[in-house]
Amino acid sequence: QVQLVESGGGLVQPGGSLMLSCAVSGIRFTTAAIGWYRQAPGKQRELVASITRNNYKISADTVKGRFTISRDNYKNTVYLQMNSLNPEDTAVYYCNAHPRDYGSWGQGTQVTVSS
Repeated sequence: QVQLVESGGGLVQPGGSLMLSCAVSGIRFTTAAIGWYRQAPGKQRELVASITRNNYKISADTVKGRFTISRDNYKNTVYLQMNSLNPEDTAVYYCNAHPRDYGSWGQGTQVTVSS
């Protein structure tokens, strides 16, 4: 019933930028904190950043100063602006509730940083 649709990924050179979008449906969007997660090959999924309905934000130390999370409650959409990308940011990026997920995950969107 919950639908999470990530988009905006792609191939970018080191130092480049991308903006990811997460469209959420099937739930009361404004009641949930939403996080961006990522999973690189051979690694566990990790939280990148999250944002509450009241716009309180947290982010991983590895992305502070480079990534910015935001949300539009009227559009039921969460965004992740990624700047100064490096190869270590290469991963599949997912969105989901935080700290407890909804029990299912979307397809994610692939971000590849390479020259």
